[in-house]
Amino acid sequence: MLDQETLDRLWNYADPGLSGQRFQDAMAGTEYDADEKAELATQLGRALGLQGRFEEADALLDTIDGEEPTVAVRVLLERGRLLHAGGHSAMAAPLFEQAAELGDHLGEELLAVDALAMLAAADSAHAEPWARSAIEYAATAHDPRARRWLPALHSALGDTLREAGRYPEAIVEFQLAEQWAERAGTPDQQQGARDAIRSCERALAVD
Repeated sequence: MLDQETLDRLWNYADPGLSGQRFQDAMAGTEYDADEKAELATQLGRALGLQGRFEEADALLDTIDGEEPTVAVRVLLERGRLLHAGGHSAMAAPLFEQAAELGDHLGEELLAVDALAMLAAADSAHAEPWARSAIEYAATAHDPRARRWLPALHSALGDTLREAGRYPEAIVEFQLAEQWAERAGTPDQQQGARDAIRSCERALAVD
């Protein structure tokens, strides 16, 4: 199967149209085998979804042979993302849960933590426990790419707590987000965490 670095080189999340063209070009070439092209197709589906082309993306996912286990996880993830983005989060949540379980079983830690993060977003009634599960999973992962999720995961949990008015707990999460961003994240993530901390402190001062 494809390594994540190969997919990362093809992705430009700021330009899903360009990314989609790259995936199409890669699928049309002779460099990849059938399973790898199926994996590329899942990412083309994601790129189409990011462009709002939901029906086209869904039809593409329907054509993908998901017998290879990693491909199956990616199909679950991308179909869930399409449903969530299209306003059908309740239908997306079980797909993310399946993707997390299968990804963990396969040792695909990066996909498993991605699925758990999406599950926290889709299952709003249980956002906090799913977010904490994602954090625990990422923190104990062997794959360093899975641990790079930690700044975003702590920030997302901080946002959930801040929206609930639980500002002291939110500050703790944003502080952890900042710490992880210094180790494994980006300057933008560090600044975002600091801004969020100041926002919570202002809210506490008003209260």
